[in-house]
Amino acid sequence: MKKLYVVGTPIGNLEDITLRAIEVLRSCDLIACEDRRRTSILLHRYGIKKPLLSYHDHNKKAMTPRILARIGEGKKVALVSDAGMPGICDPGFYLIRAAIQAGVEIVPIPGPTALITALIISGLPCDRFVFEGYLHRRRGRRRKQLQALKDEPRSIICYEAPTRLLATLEDILDILGDRMMVITRELTKKFEEVLRGNVSELIEELKARKIRGELTLVIEGKDEE
Repeated sequence: MKKLYVVGTPIGNLEDITLRAIEVLRSCDLIACEDRRRTSILLHRYGIKKPLLSYHDHNKKAMTPRILARIGEGKKVALVSDAGMPGICDPGFYLIRAAIQAGVEIVPIPGPTALITALIISGLPCDRFVFEGYLHRRRGRRRKQLQALKDEPRSIICYEAPTRLLATLEDILDILGDRMMVITRELTKKFEEVLRGNVSELIEELKARKIRGELTLVIEGKDEE
């Protein structure tokens, strides 16, 4: 049976990788990755030397048939992202869907994801939530996204770039109101930080700071009462 191994990798700390993921990466013939430099750092940490094939948003249409052809030849191929589980806010979804359509079995090798990690430490309800990925970089479309979430009772999770954080918080305050929210930064890394408070409080705190790193936002859902 032809197989594609979808391998979760650490979101920051390189020790957050499973024994099964290491074994699959060691035994595969080819690793498809977003950024060969970043993946090489992880492989070097565990003494793994394997051919790397660059697979990202700009070449996914051209590279997908090549990867499927290698699988068809009987090669063991692993798909990884820059961080976390492939397919979440990265081009892995495109390859996974094409592989399914080609009759390839998808073998998941579970690993960490920033959205779940942020949610469970947020202190906000975890039993029901909605994930929005990255909010749109254009303010008008971002505000439309938030408007659609105005009456959402579940916890809301999204990713955001540091350069847009304050503008996004202002839009959240204006459209969703002064809710409780949590901002996580650089999860599992050296400068990991978790900020909790009402939206207005976080805006005031962050105005005087220069924010860097990977950000995940967890926003309280609308009170159903």
